[in-house]
This record gives sequence, C-alpha cells and structure tokens, in this order.
Amino acid sequence: MREFVEFTVRTGDLNPVTTNSNNTALIGAKIHRRLQSAYDDTYKKEVYMKHSVTVNDQVYVIDGRADGVQTTAKDVVVEEIKTSARSWDQLPQNTKDRYWAQARVYGHFLCQERELDHITLDLVYYQTSNDAVTRFSEQQTAEALSDEFDDLLAEFGDWLKLRSDIIKTRDASIQDLAFPFPAYRKGQRELAAAAYKTIAASTRLFVEAPTGTGKTISTIFPTIKAMGEGLIQRCFYLTAKQSTRHVAESAMALLETHGLVAKSIILTAKDTITFDDEPDDPTKNPYMLGYYDRLKPALKDMLANENAITKKTIEIYARKHTLDPFEFSLDASLFCDVIICDYNYLFDPAVFLQRFFAEPDDANFFLIDEAHNLVSRARDMYSAEIDDAAFTQLKVALAPFKGAGLPAIKGNITKLITAFDVVRLSMDGQREMFRGDPVEAFVEALDRLSQSIHEWLSGELRTDQQAVVDLLLPVYFVCLGFLRIYDFYNDCFETKLTDDGQKLTIKEMCLDPSEFISASLDKGRGAVLFSATLSPLPYYQDVLGGSENSLAYRLASPFDPKHQAVIVTGNIQTTYKQRQQSLPEVIASLTVMCGAQPGHYLVFLPSYAYLTQVAEAFEAANPDMKVVKQVGTMDAEARAQFLDHFREDPDPLIGFAVLGGIFSEGIDLKGAQLIGVAIISVGLPGLNSETDRLKAYFDRVNGNGFAYAYQLPGFNNVLQAGGRVIRGSHDRGVILLLDARFCRPDYAQLFPPHWAHATVSYGLEQLAGQLTDFWATEKEDS
Repeated sequence: MREFVEFTVRTGDLNPVTTNSNNTALIGAKIHRRLQSAYDDTYKKEVYMKHSVTVNDQVYVIDGRADGVQTTAKDVVVEEIKTSARSWDQLPQNTKDRYWAQARVYGHFLCQERELDHITLDLVYYQTSNDAVTRFSEQQTAEALSDEFDDLLAEFGDWLKLRSDIIKTRDASIQDLAFPFPAYRKGQRELAAAAYKTIAASTRLFVEAPTGTGKTISTIFPTIKAMGEGLIQRCFYLTAKQSTRHVAESAMALLETHGLVAKSIILTAKDTITFDDEPDDPTKNPYMLGYYDRLKPALKDMLANENAITKKTIEIYARKHTLDPFEFSLDASLFCDVIICDYNYLFDPAVFLQRFFAEPDDANFFLIDEAHNLVSRARDMYSAEIDDAAFTQLKVALAPFKGAGLPAIKGNITKLITAFDVVRLSMDGQREMFRGDPVEAFVEALDRLSQSIHEWLSGELRTDQQAVVDLLLPVYFVCLGFLRIYDFYNDCFETKLTDDGQKLTIKEMCLDPSEFISASLDKGRGAVLFSATLSPLPYYQDVLGGSENSLAYRLASPFDPKHQAVIVTGNIQTTYKQRQQSLPEVIASLTVMCGAQPGHYLVFLPSYAYLTQVAEAFEAANPDMKVVKQVGTMDAEARAQFLDHFREDPDPLIGFAVLGGIFSEGIDLKGAQLIGVAIISVGLPGLNSETDRLKAYFDRVNGNGFAYAYQLPGFNNVLQAGGRVIRGSHDRGVILLLDARFCRPDYAQLFPPHWAHATVSYGLEQLAGQLTDFWATEKEDS
C-alpha cells in the first residue's frame, strides 16, 4: 500500500528535514492506541486488507493495515490516523493528497470485500506539538472509489508492467542458466543445494564454509535459480564491508556473461554518494527541488539501458536528470532483483529500508555474508549514547538568536541539562555505574526537546535562520537516535552512566540483539548466513537469532590440509601479566619462523601497545629484516601501501598488525605474497566494564558468560587471521599460534576440521624442526 500510494500520488520536492516524521515508533503507537481505545466493540483496529490485480499477466497483491474500521447498522467507517508536529495547514498539499489516497484505497478494498455501495472515510490528524486532534470525514460511493483506484492503478500499472517485463526477461534467462564454472569445487555443489533447499523450505541456514569454497557464487546462483522458479522475487546480499560487496558484484557480472539478464544494484552510504555541489539547505538544493516530478523519467531511462547499477551508474543518471543520487538509488532499488548493500539496510532501526521492510514479504530472501561480523554490528545498531556537553554548548550557541519557537527550545534545553544533573546526583560520586532500566525522567525531557526542535524545523523558516538550523540538526538527530533505541529497551538492555568530570554520558547498551536480528530476518522468506569462521555454529545460531528455527551446515576445506602447518607453542604464556617475561621466547619463535623459509609473514597481536613492544624487540633482534607495522589511524592510501609491500616486494618481509583489525580479515594475499601467520595470544577482548556486563548477562541467561563475552569472539579473530594464509589450491604456509592456552581442551575443541592436524611445540629446537620438516616436504611435493 505504501509503495502503491506514494509512487502514484507523490510529487514535488524531496525535503528530508520536513518530510521525516519526528515521532518515534513508541510515541506513534501510543497515539494510535489512545485514539483507537475511545471506541466501542463496533470498532476494529489495525484491519489487514489486501487486493489482487493482474498486470501484464502477472498477479500482484496490494496490502496494508487500515488503522480502524467501525461497523454499525447504519454505516461502515474506515479510519486513517496520521501524526506530525506540524499543523494541518502547514502540510504540503501533496502530503494531504497521499493521506486521502490511502484512506480511499482502503475504502475501495472494503467496499469490494463487503459488497458495499457506499462508505464513510475518516482522516484523523494528530498534531503532536500541541495534542490537537482534527477530524475530516467524507462519504464516498463504491463506484467513485473504484474509479479513483482504477486511475491510480493505470498510473501504477505502467510501473508494474515495467517490473513485470523485467521479471519475465529475467526468468526466461534463468531457465537455461548453468553454474558459471566448468565444475564445482569441493563443497560448492553441496552448499548450493543447501541454499536452494533453505529457500524452498522458508527457513534459515547457518553455514561455515572455509576460504576457497566459493561461498558467494554458491549462494547467489541457487538464489537466482529460485527466482526463476517463482519462489522469491528479490534477493538482498548483505555485507559488513565494501570489499565483500565487490565480490557479490563480480558474481553477478559472471552470471551475466553466462546469460543472466537481471537488474542488480549496489546501495552506497549517503555520505559517499552525495554530489559535491549539493547545498546543505534542501530548500536550495536543485537535486531535491522538484525531485519527484523528474523521478519517473529518470527511472525509465536508467532501467531501459542498465542492468548492473553501480555507484557510478547512479551518479551518471542522477546528474543527467538532476536528482539526489542517494534517494535515486533507493527508488531504483524497487525495480531490482538483487540488492547488494550493508547490513544496516535490513537490521539498523535508524536506516532500514522502509519501502521493503515495513511489512514481512515472502518474496524477499537474504544472503548474509561474513555473518560473524553481524553480532557486534547489531549490538552497536541497537545501542545509543548521549552526553550533556552537546546541550551545554548548544545552549550557549543559541543565546544570541531570537524568533518564534526558539524560547521553547531554549527552555527545553535548560530542562534537559537539569535532567542530566539529576542523573549525575543519582550516581553518588561514582565515575561509572550500570542500571537495568532506562532513565525515564531524562527520556521524557529529551522527548520534549526533540518535539520542540521538530516543530520549529517544520515551520516556515527564513533564509537568515540557516545558522540556527545548522546548530540544531546535529543535536536533533542525536536526540532521535537515543529515543529510537529507547523504544526497543527491554531485559536485554542495561543503562551505562559515565561521569568523567567533564561530561556525563548516558548509554543505552544492548547486550543481546538476537531478538531484533530474528525479527528483521522475519521480513523475508528466509536467509543463509555464512562465513569462513562460524564456529561453534550453535553459538552463532543463538546470538544471531536462529537457534530454534534454523539449520546448521559446515563444509570441509576444499584444500589439502597437509599444505598448511598449524603449530601451537605450548611453552609460551602471553597473558597480560606474563608478556614481558615471555617476550624473548616470542621474538625467538618469530625469528625461527622467518628463518625456516624466507618470505612474507604477518604477525597479529591483541593491542597496539603489545604490537609496538613486540615489533621493536623483533627489529632489534633482526636488524636486516624488513618490518612494516599497522598504526592506529590509517586511511585508504596507507592501508593500500601496507598491503602493497606484500604484493610487490620480492624480499623477505614481516608485518605486524592488530588481531581483529583491518588486516586480519577481508584481505587476499595469495601464493608467495604471504606464506605464514603468527597469532600471539588467544584474542580475548580487553577487559572492560561493558564486556563484563555482557559476561554477567549471559551467565544469567545460559551460564556461558565467559565464552559468549570473551572466548568465542576472540577465537573468531584468531580463525580470521589464520584464514589469511591459504587462499587458493596452490598456496602453502604456516600458522603459528603463540600461546599455551591453545593447548587446553576448551580451545582445542574449537579448532576447525582443517586445523585438526595441528601439532604442539615445547621449545625452539622442536619448533625449528617442525617448520623445517614442513617446508622440506612441500618442496619435495612441488
């Protein structure tokens, strides 16, 4: 319904400030419940309706929920409730037209369903800034509503036909589409079959498939085949990093060379696709003014000429038709078969794609790449923090400005600062404390300020008020972010209060986002969540919301394990207290590793401080060895230079990097570019109060607090770092695990099958012998 009405009725400007609702989901729901509760039993709320239409021999279902339907002996009334901080008179006519269009379409559906000859439509408008309720009512005949619906359908039918033609062409190309390689690699056929069965069964599949399996093509190919069978209509390929998005893009390009004709799009973050000449003020932005009037010709132009829609493609057509490129990419995605994007477009409550995920849709299917990253990402998505410094600064900055509405904002800022002070007093002098409930009085003050800012922004602003807008918007968005997370606050959250003497920070901390991840995955028919490191699988099924309704599958490595030596140094202790004492043994072990077979090596350490200590000691002991080091802040150019040393330098080289950092996963160094990795420590996250709260939470929930908070996330970093060594069938290399804890059963049992042949070294002589024997055997085999 949302897509149908907005695409056919919406015209005019794009204005993200005034068109986005200020109301959080909780406030909107409360308003709806309050208004709906005033009726008797003749009133039914949230009435689901749907209507089938056939366009170009394709059946479509238009569905949605009317806010209320009241049935009496005399009449049937459809009620549509809308909320905003703006007065009704301030709303653009286009917005009013969309409100009425939605109510009339629901009226048409109900007339058809109940065979009514007329119906009453009530539009209830609630202004949140002053609690004013305005009710508009009209009577419509079934015939008039049918005619209006037919007019909208004729307009939308043009777009339905466009999408239908895309689907027909796509499905025809899929029928004879074959796997785009002469043969499947080891494990690929099994993974592809499992992915297809997951779609057919409408469930979720968690897959650990080691490097070299070809996970991307093995999941995209069966998903495309399922499209051709009509099981789904759209695939979302969700990733944590830009590099993995390019892998999916390459997979689609490969399928296209083998005959696939499908629309794919890569969605890019807003701050990386905005044109340089776009002014901050949307009322002066030529790419937003009249946006909807130019949108349809632009879409038809691009869709007629492009299949693989990249960032560059979007920018070309957006500039050609003078459209905001980010919004244009979102509108174009409605017509695409495969949407490649970041996790946040499905899982993040702040930016998820409303146009796709406002309601569940079995036509959608999700492929979640590098799924091990989703655990921490989701915790961040459902956490929010706010501090008093921003509001103290805003109060001072706003002091010189006058005008209607500003006194209310200034007054609410003062009240919010007071609310911060009350929270500070509750800490009784402590620097940090946790509580299991939200700070309700503070949230109420924050909400009042947010509403007053929104009301002012929604008014008729003068051109000389842009400076005030620039001051308010950053703080306003921080307020909205905190209020949005408050709506989700439950037993999986804690509130962290921190007073560092300069500012007070309040953080809503999500400890377990599994419920929210599961709810997001419920927006589609199912999902495949995959990674090279998803051990142990039951842990990831639990923390990613799939323990009760999912399948788990582990593939063996496609490469011969004898080409990789995994050695644990049972004589080295690298716990924090023993690092200084064990430093000579660590340096000697690294020296032995580099000497056994000269080449390129990477050493991973759990912190920058430890990295510096070990790297400096190694340089002192090996002055002739070339050393490169990761530093705390590295831009794209610096990262590329670091990797170029491995790709271009023919001489022996050792690099030092942080475990769990940018070089421990997602990089591809093949053959002689990297022949060994040393991992120092078991990768436990640094001890801190938040991780301790996570440990306490899971101790209460399942008794596995240490494993869930420290051991398993740390060990995943170890597996990822180890995965840098063998990237192809011709690679050879060593993984040196410098920590005696890897010998313990609680770690050894976590080793993946292709590490099952790991050996233990208890001294330098034994280590040297194991390394020498490995490389000698490899030379004989080659």
